Amino acid sequence: MSWPEDVTLRGRHASLEPLAPEHAEALAQASADGEVWRLWYTRVPKPEEVPAEIERRLQLKASGMMHPFAVRDAAGRLVGMTTYCNIDAVSPRVEIGYTWYAKSVQRTALNTECKLMLLRHAFETLGCIAVEFRTNQFNYASRRAIERLGAKLDGVLRAHSKNPDGSLRDTYVFSITAAEWPAVRTHLTWQLERPR
Repeated sequence: MSWPEDVTLRGRHASLEPLAPEHAEALAQASADGEVWRLWYTRVPKPEEVPAEIERRLQLKASGMMHPFAVRDAAGRLVGMTTYCNIDAVSPRVEIGYTWYAKSVQRTALNTECKLMLLRHAFETLGCIAVEFRTNQFNYASRRAIERLGAKLDGVLRAHSKNPDGSLRDTYVFSITAAEWPAVRTHLTWQLERPR
């Protein structure tokens, strides 16, 4: 049995479903929305690369290293991808990462709700002791978004990996622990329910 098992998570603003090859065409359109693949400091597939990226993620799923999701907005439109990755079933703990969204849904309630659903599932169903987030030092928007979730900075992995252009990447590592989860859940729920 793989861990975690396939699950679909549904909310008011978004839903997450197991990533599948048939998502490729719609996710290629999502990648083209705002040309998010042009960001040099992150890895978003170009529209024509989406089928290969889905296959890559599914191969990592088969090896137990990743659990990928397709993201739908409230209207049911496919708008991005996210994953549980760096899966440690023994501890247990996961990282939420390899996330990207179409430009048209960025800075909306969709991301907050996706993170709330993934965190709730990780802590309350999978029994994780911690959930991790990682991002490029130059991805300031991602770092701020992770901090807004309530995650704390664990540290910086210097010269941790290579960016798509070959330059070295410093990786900022954040986490939320099981003890912190109740307060984080309250905060994220409040963010989603407060008047806009």
